[in-house]
Amino acid sequence: MFRMACEGRGSLARKLRGVLLVVAGCAVFIAAHAAPAAPAMVDAQRLIHADAEPGQWMSVARTYSEQRYSPLRAVNTGNVAQLGLAWFHDMDTTRGLEATPVVVDGVMYTTGTWSRVYALDAATGKLLWSYDPKVPRAHAVNLCCDVVNRGVAVWNRRIYVGTLDGRLIALDAATGAPVWSVVTVDQSKPYSITGAPRVIDGKVIIGNGGAEFSGVRGYVTAYDAADGRQIWRFYTVPGNPADNADSPALQRAVKTWSKPGWWRLGGGGPVWNDMAYDPALHLLYFGTGNANPWNRYIRNGASGAGDNLYTASIVAVNVETGKYAWHFQTTPGDAWDYDSDEQLVLATLDVGGAPTPVIMQANKNAFFYVLDRRTGAFISGTPFARQNWTKGLDAKTGRPIPLGGDIYHGESGRVTWPAPFGGHNWQGMAYSPQTGLAYIPVQDVPFLYAAQSETDFKPVTPGWGTAMNLAAQALPAGLDPLLQSALYADAVAGKLVAWDPLRRRAAWTVEHALVWNGGTLATAGGLVFQGTAAGNFRAYDATSGTELWRYKLPNGVIAAPMTYTVDGTQYVALMMGWGGSAALAGGMAVKWPGRDFHGYLLVFKLGGAAQLPAPQPFNPGIPDPPKLTATAAQVKAGNRFYNQRCAVCHGVDAVSGSSLPDLRYLPNAMYGKGFEAVVLGGVMANAGMASFADVATRQDIDDVQAYLIKRATETRVSLRQPGWWARIKTLVFRAVAPLANWLNGLLH
Repeated sequence: MFRMACEGRGSLARKLRGVLLVVAGCAVFIAAHAAPAAPAMVDAQRLIHADAEPGQWMSVARTYSEQRYSPLRAVNTGNVAQLGLAWFHDMDTTRGLEATPVVVDGVMYTTGTWSRVYALDAATGKLLWSYDPKVPRAHAVNLCCDVVNRGVAVWNRRIYVGTLDGRLIALDAATGAPVWSVVTVDQSKPYSITGAPRVIDGKVIIGNGGAEFSGVRGYVTAYDAADGRQIWRFYTVPGNPADNADSPALQRAVKTWSKPGWWRLGGGGPVWNDMAYDPALHLLYFGTGNANPWNRYIRNGASGAGDNLYTASIVAVNVETGKYAWHFQTTPGDAWDYDSDEQLVLATLDVGGAPTPVIMQANKNAFFYVLDRRTGAFISGTPFARQNWTKGLDAKTGRPIPLGGDIYHGESGRVTWPAPFGGHNWQGMAYSPQTGLAYIPVQDVPFLYAAQSETDFKPVTPGWGTAMNLAAQALPAGLDPLLQSALYADAVAGKLVAWDPLRRRAAWTVEHALVWNGGTLATAGGLVFQGTAAGNFRAYDATSGTELWRYKLPNGVIAAPMTYTVDGTQYVALMMGWGGSAALAGGMAVKWPGRDFHGYLLVFKLGGAAQLPAPQPFNPGIPDPPKLTATAAQVKAGNRFYNQRCAVCHGVDAVSGSSLPDLRYLPNAMYGKGFEAVVLGGVMANAGMASFADVATRQDIDDVQAYLIKRATETRVSLRQPGWWARIKTLVFRAVAPLANWLNGLLH
């Protein structure tokens, strides 16, 4: 077209005028559409006015309001059925993938396992560069929930990533070369970083994780994006009271911790996931994690009293100074691992007839909160998932109304909903201003909370203070494995819930086959996208919940999707890779035949016709353990040690829910000296299996092996039952499961 215009015929004057006009027009066109001089040229104005560039996705939740909503509508309810795979990238892992990619000016930036960073052409999938921060694999022992990372931040030609071992690194957006790196934690303690940074006015904001381990004191820090210089730090729990003189907020918090010397355990309360920002109020919002240890009688003394500020809270600070503005504690005196690190969403709602700036959260504790984000004032809180930990919330303050008794008193504990997995966890929640609905990945899962005695409690890896060996099954002991499976299947549920924050109820609900499903994306095309644990990527009508499209995947999904455009084509991207806390959740989401745990970055477009490689199905077969010769006392001791120390990676009750080794399937040659060499000798430390010599004796190791042989034998017997008899038993057990669950809850 350009050549034809420049070679138009006519008089010389007309030709000259035509040439000048065309050249000028072409220059304007090229200036408007040419690639920027350097990649990732993102600044405050671009982020604040992100809606002016709907084809970009410049932050993990697209905007500072964290809505995970896109104004794009080229893919819509009328044509979404035509979506197909455009391209994919092999992420070279069988572990969990949790990141939401970022796309700026045609380049996609994302992260994989072990905090690795990737830059790809967003239209073709061509790898532009990758960066490996080389996290020591032995650091995996300090992680509660897999070697995952939730994404990057982009600012002024740089990419920022937090690493599992506590570093914050700035990379050159063009090459992936490190520009600067700063250690943000005390690396002698079990801190970690799995969350994505945020950049606000030239400040990189990062938190940390580790509240399942003793010695961790939570905080959030702002660093200068240019050189990594620390600007401010806000601690979420007070340290030694003698050190809090310069912080009125921490002085107030000290009064809510009642046991002398409690700070030696760290306190917990880390900022390990979500943050939001209001440019008009200059307020940064973040959620804080659980108190440590979970058992409040260990951290607070015999009375258990104390709110333990600012754990399990939503906190607002001034983004320039880090000074405290307000807080709202969702779970005072947390005893259930009910973090408040879930998605924080900013919106404007009609409250009492007036448009009100609010902050919303579907909390782990199963309540959906709406607060005035200017002051933190409570507006509403309503259960969106099954809960029996409280009678409800005070209508004025939002404070939970205590339930009679206590989960950590008595020998048997109490079966409670939700479990530590939460009614909603870190998986992204989308909010559509078009429909006024929030789209929540919901799960109903029970958990048997029971006290670990203070004499048994050891502030090591990990330090829950909860009898995890009893929590391994929230069911009566000694049941047939098939009956246990049927009872548990009836007790748990995974859902996608479209929540109306004004009417305080679900507008629609979709039931899923499994729990621990992926985050959500809402679009102006009238769609909601979600990947599932059972290996489906789905699109729903945002108003009705009607399924409009489904793409079968070889693996499960926990990450949230995103969407963007390149050259006018709309794409939808998703990280596929099941894992994270799913390792702990092994008993509730058993591997199904044909699953391939390999992880991919998947990108779809209308008419896409790419094909993934043929899956490599996971098939563990039937365990073949040696004969059990240990005493019942040894097996019991092994159960206690395994579920307290090993289940965090290898699965509760020795059932792995991820690609990590399922220890029921250990080869016979691994028992004895081979097991000792791994667990005590650390011969596999470079593969992520650190030595436990500092917390385990040879007797502990012998006991754990006895327990694993017992579990392998039980599994072998269960799997070798005649098929017809197993099916009949399952049908009978499922029929009685609701009654059995009711009786079990009554007994506890």
